[in-house]
Amino acid sequence: MINYQPKDIAGKLAKAFLKNPLTAILGATLIILGYISLMVMPREEDPQIAISGGAVIVPIPGATAAEVEKVIVNPLERKLREIKGIKHIYGMAMDNVGIVNVVYKIGERREDANLKLYDKVMQNMNKMPKGTMQPLVKPFDIDIDIPIVTVAFYPKDGSKANYEEMYRTIRALQQKINAIDNVAKTTLKGAHKPQFNVEVDMGKLSAYNLSMGQIMKAIQSVAVDVPDVKGRTKDNKLIIFGVKNAIENVDDVKNIIVAQYMGSPIYLRDVAKIERGIDYQNFKDAYLDMREGKAKGDKEKPNRGKFIPQKEQVTLTIAKLAGTNAVFVAKDVEKVLEEHKAELAKKGIGYVITRDYGERANEAVNELMQHLMFTILIIAIMLIFALGFKESLIVTFSVPAILAITLFIAYITGQTINRITLFAFLLSLGLLVDAAIIVIENIHRHLHAHDADKKDMEVLLVEATDEIGAPTNVATLAIILTMVPMAFVGGMMGSFMKPIPLNVPVALIASLFVAYIFTPYLGLKLLKKPKHKHSHHKKHENKESK
Repeated sequence: MINYQPKDIAGKLAKAFLKNPLTAILGATLIILGYISLMVMPREEDPQIAISGGAVIVPIPGATAAEVEKVIVNPLERKLREIKGIKHIYGMAMDNVGIVNVVYKIGERREDANLKLYDKVMQNMNKMPKGTMQPLVKPFDIDIDIPIVTVAFYPKDGSKANYEEMYRTIRALQQKINAIDNVAKTTLKGAHKPQFNVEVDMGKLSAYNLSMGQIMKAIQSVAVDVPDVKGRTKDNKLIIFGVKNAIENVDDVKNIIVAQYMGSPIYLRDVAKIERGIDYQNFKDAYLDMREGKAKGDKEKPNRGKFIPQKEQVTLTIAKLAGTNAVFVAKDVEKVLEEHKAELAKKGIGYVITRDYGERANEAVNELMQHLMFTILIIAIMLIFALGFKESLIVTFSVPAILAITLFIAYITGQTINRITLFAFLLSLGLLVDAAIIVIENIHRHLHAHDADKKDMEVLLVEATDEIGAPTNVATLAIILTMVPMAFVGGMMGSFMKPIPLNVPVALIASLFVAYIFTPYLGLKLLKKPKHKHSHHKKHENKESK
């Protein structure tokens, strides 16, 4: 039974948990929760910054650029200025269309910003001039526009790519990757779509007295889908039938009738060369340079230092949902690619993962965690020489316990673990052990005091902890207050550095509780009062005086 009545929160916590059987369970629970949080917390290389904005596109057929500016762009800019949180508005007026781009202040919630923009446009629809078509509100989606994985597909045999087969295969694979949990957006870059290419001979066109407009109309008349016809029979049964697409192959295109000449039909084949190919007109040729055996997904024999020839390629980009784990998403994508590797190889298609944001994020987090462990080890070694082995062990335990609490709180508040989060931990690491060192040093001093033999160990531990409570609390509060102004920094830098003012104060408060609860508890388990010789010397001195 501890008779000492502590005055500060430090001593009260020490007294409450000193001989409580749940203290050990609490310590183990904190470490487990911290480890689970570290494993399941979304990992990113850098923190995601909320950037929101959008474009309002207003078509008005027949209007000149000057008219569009006067009746569309300027009035719309004035109305959009009424929305709170907008930083910049840029208007553009062109013939037949006006575009107003809106950029919100960094940190504005994207969903709220998009809704406010759409509402403001819809509220003023009645003020649009006559002839204006329905405005298109297109929000900027920065969160899902930055890919975390990019995969380059190329023909493995080195010959010219069969784009029709390659495109169809990659499109099917894109559909499967898009179905992966937390994959937000996939796009194809440098892809050529299959099409029928019609190369018109201008000499023959003139000979038949035809125009390019006639050629285009003739092709368009059979290239569009023919709608299904629906009807009901007398006994109320529904009949659905359709007309087969008029164009199935090259011969169908060749046999399109363009016009009549002297009573005979003129076919497209008479004035043009038709072949099945790709959309050359989009000018999206892309090539891949790489070293053999260096990239993921390619198990060709390594020949480091030698470049294989340039290969035509198509890049698939994969973006993730905001706030999800880049590492897990990237691994899921790699798993799907591995499952289809044999199928791709059979069709002569190889792939190279040219960007893996998940791996980079994982490496960055793991590297900083290693530095964190090394720092804890260095602190432990220094404390061995300063206080002793057992005292060093007690202080060393406090660091992972504090980090575990901080990680768990960061996880339940929706934060991600990234370089800035871990930098905040490294920044506060020297401060985290302050409270524990102060407590253990004061316990060490009380244990070696001349009247230590007269006090029970429990009383001594509580008294030593209570004694330094008030100054330690004030010192920690002062450090926390130095971090608070960082939370009010605006703009890009404020959003980027936000994890520091969020996590450092939490870590410092956690360090106080860990120091006041676990340092006395572990001191009771590991430390012992030293044997003092001053009482023996006192008796000897008394005999001599007699």
